[in-house]
Amino acid sequence: MFNANLVSPFPVRYEARFEHLEDDEAATENGLLETLRGISEKTADDEGHGLRSVHAKSHGLLRGELRVLTGLPPALAQGLFTSPRAYPIVMRLSTIPGDLLHDRVSTPRGMAIKVVGVEGARLPGSEGQVTQDFVLINAPRFAAPTGKGFLKSLQLLASTTDKAPGLKKVFSAVARGAEKVIESVGGESTTLKSIGGHPETHILGETFYSQVPMLLGPYMAKLSVVPISPGMLLLKNAHLDFHGKPNGLRDAVLDFFSSHSAEWEVRLQLCTDINLMPIEDASAVWPEAVSAYLPVARITVPPQTAWSEARSAVVDDTYAFSPWHGLAAHRPLGAIMRLRKAAYEMSAQFRASRNGQVIQEPCSLDDLPD
Repeated sequence: MFNANLVSPFPVRYEARFEHLEDDEAATENGLLETLRGISEKTADDEGHGLRSVHAKSHGLLRGELRVLTGLPPALAQGLFTSPRAYPIVMRLSTIPGDLLHDRVSTPRGMAIKVVGVEGARLPGSEGQVTQDFVLINAPRFAAPTGKGFLKSLQLLASTTDKAPGLKKVFSAVARGAEKVIESVGGESTTLKSIGGHPETHILGETFYSQVPMLLGPYMAKLSVVPISPGMLLLKNAHLDFHGKPNGLRDAVLDFFSSHSAEWEVRLQLCTDINLMPIEDASAVWPEAVSAYLPVARITVPPQTAWSEARSAVVDDTYAFSPWHGLAAHRPLGAIMRLRKAAYEMSAQFRASRNGQVIQEPCSLDDLPD
């Protein structure tokens, strides 16, 4: 049950003027597509199989349920969260690179959620579907403020694809050490983390963020997914040793779900001040002192085989996750989200063509292998 006293009474209503095209946005999009396709072509040649351009390696493929809380106030009871009901979900846990690296090359983590059975007016390109996707990263801040900055960071990542995996392990260790020094004085380097400097911690202890905003009916919001079950709280910042464990993250997820269930809380942060909470600066962290993340749903995942070749053949090869799969009430906002639409579509089409598969949007999860 939601505590209605938590919500701000003054969420900002969306206006078209809050969004604007960047200079040369079409050229930036072309650069992104070229860079991402180059990553996919290299990794497909190496692996003999088409992979995602980014977030290629999955560490958990989980089946669970999202249940919307009762008693949500009108500002939060929008779109998917309009009524207190339960939906089946599939959750994919991953890391950023487009190549399949040893987990000692430690990079930021991703969580993609596909909610199934969602009815309502759809986003362009997702007509006829009944899914709502959320694509999340384990940090509140996007790596770059603009589309051009996003392209530069992606080109840096692309330059390391298919290059000296042994040296990447060494560099990752150096980058993690440098990041520890920066964090010891209260700083953080998203660049260091993205190229191997992420701490070697358990993925199930992480909080994940949309980083960039979406519509929430007539309002605007960011979304986070926070672990809340006792067993997961123990895993926050828990160190994992990846020596001799190329798939150490996956092994840890498999071990946890062999005997434990998990619960996350889905939270929304309403935009209550457009000056402090801009739409087009993707690197801006909206201040929680002004607008807190508020609970709107719970995700539960029971014990299960958290990753298998059979499940990977379905989720990794035939599913695509995109913030543009969903309801019009949750339209993605800002340049980064606009650029992502074409990027996700290209990556999915490349995988389908290279692997001789059809990318599907499920109507149910009845056929998902256990």
